[in-house]
Formats: sequence, C-alpha cells, structure tokens
Amino acid sequence: MPPLMVGFDLDMTLVDSRPGIAAAYRALTALTGVPVDADLAVSRLGPPLRTEIAHWFRPEQVDEAVGTFRELYPAYAITPTLPMPGAEAAIGAVHGRGGRVMVVTSKLGRLAKLHLDHLGLAVDELVGDLFAEQKATALREHGGTLYVGDHVADMAAAQAAGIPGVGVATGPCTKDELSAAGAHVVLDDLTGFPGALDRIIGLAWEG
Repeated sequence: MPPLMVGFDLDMTLVDSRPGIAAAYRALTALTGVPVDADLAVSRLGPPLRTEIAHWFRPEQVDEAVGTFRELYPAYAITPTLPMPGAEAAIGAVHGRGGRVMVVTSKLGRLAKLHLDHLGLAVDELVGDLFAEQKATALREHGGTLYVGDHVADMAAAQAAGIPGVGVATGPCTKDELSAAGAHVVLDDLTGFPGALDRIIGLAWEG
C-alpha cells in the first residue's frame, strides 16, 4: 500500500484562529480608519485574505491593506489562537499508523508556521497560499492519501487531487454543504477522526 499522508486545512480545521484574526482586523481598522466588521470576517474564514479584504477596502487599496494586515498578524493573531478539539489527537493518530501529516492552507506559509509552532502541532509538511483546487497540486506532489477540511473548497481540493475529502463541521460550512460538495465522510469535529481513520484510509486505498 502507498505511504499514508494525511492533509489538513488549518483555520477552523486544526486551529481556532477566530479570536486572533479578529484582533488583527480590529488593529487594521485602527491603523487605516477603514471599518472592518471583524466578527463577520472571521465567521467566513477559508478563502484567501484578499477576498475578505476586498469586502471592506476599495480595489486600489486592497494590495496595501493585505500587506498591512500581514504585518500586523504576528503581533495580534498568534497568541489567542487555540487548537481545535481533537486536533492533537488527530495528528497523533496519523503518526501512530506510521503516516505523515501535511497542512495545506490558503494562509501564507510563514504565518501558518507561527501557529503550528506556537501550539506545538507536529506536522511534517506545510504548504501555504493555496485555495480550493489549487491545493490539489500540493496534495498530489506530496502523495496525499486524503484531505481534511471545514470548507466546501477543501472538498473541491480533495476531488481535484483524486483523493477522499473528509469534512469537519467546525467552520462556516454545514455537514450537508460538505456532503453536497463531495465529502466522503463528514465528522462533527476532529474528536471523531482517530476512530474513523482506518475506515477513511480504506476508502482511499480502495479508490
């Protein structure tokens, strides 16, 4: 059988970054004077930062606002972030089966690494700045067996990579939405992942 490599999304899959990202948006508002509804912004995490920034800033301001937000991010967004329930056990379950773990996220890799290092989440590979079907490139390159995420775009990534998608209903998308987007399995959260892993691996290798 091929080596086990399990991919995870980051925000609202492995980590609850809402408090920190909200704090960074509030700092962005204070610095630029452009009002951003931080609570609304963090209720729809998943797409690239530029997508959210474009809701609040004029088109000619977006590039600068993205850059400013990323400069603010380390000071505001890292410390308040917590692991999602079951995240550490999910990673441990993969490693316990001799597998490897990769994170594929729309967040810049250097910022994602700050989260992983701060929380001590032991992943083997990290690829950032990819969204939806773009993630399939990294999943194929690293031999992904399956991909776990909270967003319908994550299920699109798994489909594009030709591997099972595992949905966790901990982000902006419901269980029904994740299923409709092609998830092979949908879990309430990652606490159910270790118990379901062997069955999910079986789906991947049967495919």
